[in-house]
Amino acid sequence: MTMLTPHDPRTGRPRPAYQAAREKGVTATVDAAAAAQRGWASLLPGQRSRRLLRLADRIEDRAEGYAAALRAGTGKPEEEARGEVAGSADVLRFYAGAARTESSPAAGRRMADRESWVRWEPLGVVAAIVPWNYPLMMAMWRLGPALAAGNTVVLKPAETTPDTALLLGEDAAGLLGDDVVCVLPGDRETGALLVDSRVDAVAFTGSTVGGLDVAYRAGLRPVSLELGGNCAALVLPDAPAYTCASLAAASVFNAGQSCAAPARVITLPENHDAVVEGLAREMGRKVAGVDFGPLNNADQAARYDHILSASRAGVRHNGRIEPGPECEGGYWRPPVVLADLADDDPAVLEEVFGPLLTVQRARDLEHAVELANGVPQALAASVWSSDVSSALTLAGRMDAGEAWVNCHLDQTPEMPHGGRKSSGHGTDLSALALAEYQRPKCVTVRLG
Repeated sequence: MTMLTPHDPRTGRPRPAYQAAREKGVTATVDAAAAAQRGWASLLPGQRSRRLLRLADRIEDRAEGYAAALRAGTGKPEEEARGEVAGSADVLRFYAGAARTESSPAAGRRMADRESWVRWEPLGVVAAIVPWNYPLMMAMWRLGPALAAGNTVVLKPAETTPDTALLLGEDAAGLLGDDVVCVLPGDRETGALLVDSRVDAVAFTGSTVGGLDVAYRAGLRPVSLELGGNCAALVLPDAPAYTCASLAAASVFNAGQSCAAPARVITLPENHDAVVEGLAREMGRKVAGVDFGPLNNADQAARYDHILSASRAGVRHNGRIEPGPECEGGYWRPPVVLADLADDDPAVLEEVFGPLLTVQRARDLEHAVELANGVPQALAASVWSSDVSSALTLAGRMDAGEAWVNCHLDQTPEMPHGGRKSSGHGTDLSALALAEYQRPKCVTVRLG
């Protein structure tokens, strides 16, 4: 028996231990999900939709409990935690509606005396392995389309944040049916055993290294990967007055632990100093323990500290920490701005995943685009300019799955999100994500 002991990121103190699933438990859970899948898939789309809507209602009814579970594992401020709960319910409502849509391509007479059409069929049992930065929201990004398409899901939460997944599993059992959503708490070994098991597809959100391991283990089975970000924000001299404030707010949201958060600010020579000054001012107004929470765990804090200590930045602006008497210790880190650094600086090349912004000075616009696209990750990017036409052109040149103009981190369930290069492949959110969890079958009938 392997027991895991998560820690409260606000204090560093241990929380109640729980048992990690191992081979027998993984096999039994996957078998149960497989047995439930046929019945779930046989429901009419409208029936699945109504059950998903009832689950969304339950999440909203129990919002206080879900928010408390989120805070226990992540240390998020109350407002952020409640926002994640509300957003998760909204994603589920969207896919409850999407379950009743049709996405079939060509249907009808395409050959003499033949009638053809396309059936979209669920994959079967989907393994959803989700990270600790948004434990409930990332679960819903995977669960929503997978369930809507008729799959059952084995949900493996991160080692440090099993709480919301366990709550969700309880609620799903009563409203969707037994074993339609199975929760498998554990560590990396649990996740590896799950991918190695007889699941039909894997949806993974996490690090690039983790994604490569999942892809190798999954073999020819369908895999959807949402991996690291290290996102660029290209700030032009005519950027709106609110640019620095907006970037500071987005960079510290969830303590910067968002794959799509702005990380690398890129300027031109004529506005570089003003942007550094503006970001330092705005980041200085953000206080850890007031405006955002701690880093999630000791390993993440150590990794963050190592990148900062290895950085050769010539300019460094540090903000403040004010965790308060109930949050002594823990993994709190202040907001930081780094400038005057080389293009190969560790804080530029690596995804820091914390409340930090680097600022690079490009020689000209072409060099700025080159810097923006010059890292292995390609998840998201933003362009800041009062000339929307030029900004849209630049957004089109950003090698990223999602691009914003004069905003960053603004997302809605109706619009797709996904990465390129080492940021993975596949689509989250929008009706397009349904295709990740279905497979087409062409049926042709001889007439007469």
